[in-house]
Amino acid sequence: MRIGLYPGTFDPITLGHIDIIRRAAALVDRLVIGVAINRDKGPLFDLETRVSMIEAECRALSEETGTEIVAHPFENLLIDCARDVGAQIIVRGLRAVADFEYEFQMVGMNRSLDDSIETVFLMAEARHQAIASKLVKEIARLGGDVSKFVTPAVHDALVKRFEDA
Repeated sequence: MRIGLYPGTFDPITLGHIDIIRRAAALVDRLVIGVAINRDKGPLFDLETRVSMIEAECRALSEETGTEIVAHPFENLLIDCARDVGAQIIVRGLRAVADFEYEFQMVGMNRSLDDSIETVFLMAEARHQAIASKLVKEIARLGGDVSKFVTPAVHDALVKRFEDA
Protein backbone atom coordinates (compact mmCIF):
# COMPACT_ATOMS: atom_id res chain seq x y z
CA MET A 1 0.00 0.00 0.00
CA ARG A 2 1.35 3.40 -0.99
CA ILE A 3 0.96 5.86 1.88
CA GLY A 4 1.56 9.58 1.56
CA LEU A 5 1.77 12.25 4.22
CA TYR A 6 0.68 15.82 3.49
CA PRO A 7 1.69 17.93 6.51
CA GLY A 8 0.69 21.46 7.47
CA THR A 9 -1.09 23.49 10.11
CA PHE A 10 -4.24 23.88 7.98
CA ASP A 11 -5.32 26.93 9.96
CA PRO A 12 -7.71 26.90 8.16
CA ILE A 13 -7.82 24.46 5.27
CA THR A 14 -8.09 26.41 2.00
CA LEU A 15 -9.01 25.62 -1.59
CA GLY A 16 -5.27 25.52 -2.29
CA HIS A 17 -4.85 22.73 0.28
CA ILE A 18 -7.84 20.88 -1.15
CA ASP A 19 -6.36 21.14 -4.66
CA ILE A 20 -3.11 19.52 -3.45
CA ILE A 21 -5.03 16.85 -1.49
CA ARG A 22 -7.12 15.93 -4.55
CA ARG A 23 -4.04 15.53 -6.74
CA ALA A 24 -2.00 13.76 -4.06
CA ALA A 25 -4.83 11.26 -3.59
CA ALA A 26 -4.26 10.12 -7.19
CA LEU A 27 -0.68 9.13 -6.28
CA VAL A 28 -1.29 7.02 -3.18
CA ASP A 29 -3.67 4.45 -1.72
CA ARG A 30 -3.87 6.23 1.63
CA LEU A 31 -3.26 9.91 2.23
CA VAL A 32 -2.59 11.07 5.76
CA ILE A 33 -3.15 14.77 6.37
CA GLY A 34 -0.62 15.56 9.09
CA VAL A 35 -2.06 18.36 11.20
CA ALA A 36 0.84 20.08 12.94
CA ILE A 37 0.10 21.13 16.50
CA ASN A 38 2.86 23.80 16.53
CA ARG A 39 1.85 25.81 19.59
CA ASP A 40 4.42 28.51 18.69
CA LYS A 41 2.32 29.64 15.70
CA GLY A 42 -0.70 30.40 17.90
CA PRO A 43 -3.33 28.96 15.56
CA LEU A 44 -6.69 30.68 15.11
CA PHE A 45 -8.53 27.36 15.32
CA ASP A 46 -7.77 24.74 17.95
CA LEU A 47 -6.50 21.33 16.90
CA GLU A 48 -9.87 19.59 17.21
CA THR A 49 -11.54 22.19 14.98
CA ARG A 50 -8.80 21.98 12.34
CA VAL A 51 -8.99 18.17 12.30
CA SER A 52 -12.79 18.31 12.08
CA MET A 53 -12.64 20.78 9.16
CA ILE A 54 -10.17 18.55 7.30
CA GLU A 55 -12.26 15.43 7.86
CA ALA A 56 -15.42 17.20 6.67
CA GLU A 57 -13.74 18.64 3.57
CA CYS A 58 -11.99 15.38 2.66
CA ARG A 59 -14.94 13.03 3.07
CA ALA A 60 -16.25 13.65 -0.46
CA LEU A 61 -12.71 13.71 -1.90
CA SER A 62 -12.05 10.28 -0.45
CA GLU A 63 -15.20 8.89 -2.04
CA GLU A 64 -14.47 10.66 -5.34
CA THR A 65 -10.89 9.41 -5.62
CA GLY A 66 -11.23 6.02 -3.93
CA THR A 67 -8.29 6.93 -1.72
CA GLU A 68 -8.51 6.71 2.03
CA ILE A 69 -7.86 10.20 3.42
CA VAL A 70 -7.37 10.63 7.17
CA ALA A 71 -6.33 13.46 9.47
CA HIS A 72 -3.51 12.76 11.91
CA PRO A 73 -2.36 15.36 14.47
CA PHE A 74 1.37 15.41 15.17
CA GLU A 75 3.84 17.38 17.27
CA ASN A 76 7.07 15.53 16.56
CA LEU A 77 9.55 15.79 13.70
CA LEU A 78 7.94 15.48 10.29
CA ILE A 79 10.14 12.52 9.41
CA ASP A 80 9.09 10.77 12.64
CA CYS A 81 5.45 11.42 11.82
CA ALA A 82 6.03 9.92 8.37
CA ARG A 83 7.50 6.81 10.00
CA ASP A 84 4.63 6.67 12.54
CA VAL A 85 2.00 6.56 9.78
CA GLY A 86 4.03 4.30 7.47
CA ALA A 87 4.39 6.92 4.74
CA GLN A 88 6.80 6.31 1.89
CA ILE A 89 6.33 9.82 0.55
CA ILE A 90 5.85 13.28 1.96
CA VAL A 91 3.70 15.55 -0.20
CA ARG A 92 4.45 19.26 -0.23
CA GLY A 93 2.55 21.96 -2.04
CA LEU A 94 4.38 24.78 -3.76
CA ARG A 95 2.89 28.16 -4.57
CA ALA A 96 5.91 30.18 -5.66
CA VAL A 97 9.68 30.08 -6.05
CA ALA A 98 10.04 31.44 -2.51
CA ASP A 99 8.37 28.26 -1.18
CA PHE A 100 10.93 26.16 -3.04
CA GLU A 101 13.93 27.65 -1.21
CA TYR A 102 12.54 26.63 2.18
CA GLU A 103 11.27 23.26 0.94
CA PHE A 104 14.62 22.46 -0.68
CA GLN A 105 16.34 22.84 2.71
CA MET A 106 13.68 20.71 4.42
CA VAL A 107 14.11 17.89 1.89
CA GLY A 108 17.85 17.86 2.48
CA MET A 109 17.41 17.65 6.24
CA ASN A 110 14.69 15.00 6.01
CA ARG A 111 16.77 12.90 3.58
CA SER A 112 19.68 13.01 6.01
CA LEU A 113 17.37 11.75 8.77
CA ASP A 114 15.75 9.01 6.64
CA ASP A 115 16.65 8.59 2.98
CA SER A 116 13.96 5.93 2.44
CA ILE A 117 11.18 8.55 2.52
CA GLU A 118 10.80 10.60 -0.66
CA THR A 119 9.37 14.10 -0.92
CA VAL A 120 7.04 14.92 -3.81
CA PHE A 121 6.24 18.52 -4.74
CA LEU A 122 2.93 19.45 -6.29
CA MET A 123 2.41 22.93 -7.69
CA ALA A 124 -0.82 24.54 -6.70
CA GLU A 125 -3.16 25.19 -9.60
CA ALA A 126 -2.62 28.73 -10.95
CA ARG A 127 -5.88 30.07 -9.52
CA HIS A 128 -4.86 28.85 -6.05
CA GLN A 129 -1.22 29.94 -6.00
CA ALA A 130 -1.80 33.15 -4.07
CA ILE A 131 -3.87 31.51 -1.35
CA ALA A 132 -2.18 31.31 2.04
CA SER A 133 -3.97 30.53 5.30
CA LYS A 134 -2.23 33.47 6.95
CA LEU A 135 -3.62 35.90 4.35
CA VAL A 136 -7.08 34.32 4.43
CA LYS A 137 -7.21 34.83 8.21
CA GLU A 138 -6.09 38.44 7.89
CA ILE A 139 -8.68 39.23 5.22
CA ALA A 140 -11.43 37.56 7.28
CA ARG A 141 -10.32 39.36 10.45
CA LEU A 142 -10.64 42.69 8.67
CA GLY A 143 -14.11 41.83 7.36
CA GLY A 144 -13.12 40.98 3.80
CA ASP A 145 -14.73 38.31 1.65
CA VAL A 146 -12.73 35.08 1.67
CA SER A 147 -15.34 32.96 -0.10
CA LYS A 148 -13.05 32.61 -3.17
CA PHE A 149 -10.33 31.01 -1.04
CA VAL A 150 -12.17 28.52 1.20
CA THR A 151 -15.20 26.26 1.11
CA PRO A 152 -18.56 27.54 2.40
CA ALA A 153 -18.20 25.61 5.67
CA VAL A 154 -14.74 27.05 6.36
CA HIS A 155 -15.98 30.51 5.36
CA ASP A 156 -18.78 30.25 7.92
CA ALA A 157 -16.33 29.08 10.60
CA LEU A 158 -14.05 32.05 9.91
CA VAL A 159 -16.91 34.55 10.03
CA LYS A 160 -18.17 33.05 13.29
CA ARG A 161 -14.70 33.00 14.82
CA PHE A 162 -14.15 36.68 14.15
CA GLU A 163 -17.67 37.64 15.19
CA ASP A 164 -17.04 35.89 18.53
CA ALA A 165 -13.73 37.74 18.94
